[in-house]
Order: sequence, then structure tokens, then C-alpha cells
Amino acid sequence: MDSSQKVINLKPIGHVRVEGVDPMNSNYFIDIAKPYRAGLKELDKFSHVIVFWWADKNDNKEARSVVETTPPYGEDSPTTGVFATRAEYRPNPIAITTVNIMEVNQDEGFVKVPYIDAFDGTPIVDLKAYFPICDRVRDVHIAPWLKDWPDWYEDGAEWWAAQEFEEG
Repeated sequence: MDSSQKVINLKPIGHVRVEGVDPMNSNYFIDIAKPYRAGLKELDKFSHVIVFWWADKNDNKEARSVVETTPPYGEDSPTTGVFATRAEYRPNPIAITTVNIMEVNQDEGFVKVPYIDAFDGTPIVDLKAYFPICDRVRDVHIAPWLKDWPDWYEDGAEWWAAQEFEEG
């Protein structure tokens, strides 16, 4: 078996918890399972964390076979390869979101965040503290069909909620 066919096993370390219905007036938490809570030690010293999550609602044979798509966002989006999108349907439905940390509670096992673009109950695969030297780049450009997207994550939650994408 070549390396591209090797099976990789992932274990969720927790899940997303959303308290509320309106995205702009909800509370968002990353709940961490007891065996992994020690991993939260000193995370409160950082302002941001990168959350790796599993788009479980799109974890099926059909969604995993998608390699080209027309993104549902942006102006006049062309058909692209899934690697040129943040689409949740892809060979492995891994997603990432960088969020700022509002609170870390190691004893109760949660990280409170202002927003995350994942559904209630979404499995969390990993957390990584945001390090500017590794996670920030200069002179970035994006595809022209995304020109109306906000430039900064902090401005994106309200914009994202206005898009009225539905759970599913």
C-alpha cells in the first residue's frame, strides 16, 4: 500500500458547544474531553487558537469524492478544485478556524470563543496556539471572486451570519 492509501486514525479530543440560536447572540465553546484537558495548560497565555475540526455532517462517500466544486460564496465563483476552497466536502472533511480566546477553563475542560463556523456537536480534532511567526504571512492575495469578503477574522462573524448558510 503506497503512502497515499494509508489509513490514518483520528480521535476527537472534544466538540463544539453552541448555546443559543442566533449566531450573533450565542455563546461558543470548545469542550475538551477529560483525557485531554491537561493539554489546555497555559493556553490562556495566548490570544488566539487554531481549531481543527471534523466536518462530520459531510463525512460520507459522496462528499469525500468531491474534488471540484463551484463555491457557494463570492461573486461569480468559478468551478475550482476543492483545495482552492474552504469547502467542507472534500476527500477528508478537515476544517480549521482561527479564533480568539475569551476564556480557558482547564478544570471544566473548555475554551470559550466569540464565534466558530462549525455546528453544535462538531468533533474537534486538535487545537494549536496561534504563533505569528508560523501562522501569519505578508503580501497575501486571494482569488478575485472573494473580493467582497472581510479582510479580518474579527470582522467575519457578522458577515458570515448574514450569508444565511444553513446547517445541513
